[in-house]
Amino acid sequence: MDACVKLTIRGRVQGVGFRWFAQREAERLGITGYVKNLPNGDVEIEAEGEGEAVREFVQRVQKGPPFSRVTEVIREPKEFRGQYNSFEVRF
Repeated sequence: MDACVKLTIRGRVQGVGFRWFAQREAERLGITGYVKNLPNGDVEIEAEGEGEAVREFVQRVQKGPPFSRVTEVIREPKEFRGQYNSFEVRF
């Protein structure tokens, strides 16, 4: 079953390669969507894909890359729409 989730990642997640990490993990798992930095220092992700792959992706971004420190992940389930063709880093 396909799934979609919007995540807000808080902690030390900017300036540590978090967006590139998320993109690489998404591509490995066949996830589509986007990742972007927010002005307040958080990172926003919207991820679509097969349900188990989305769950695995969420687990991986909860840990983040080596120099990050994730303190909170806010999950917002969304309706799957199949609106993305790839996973992109937005600026």
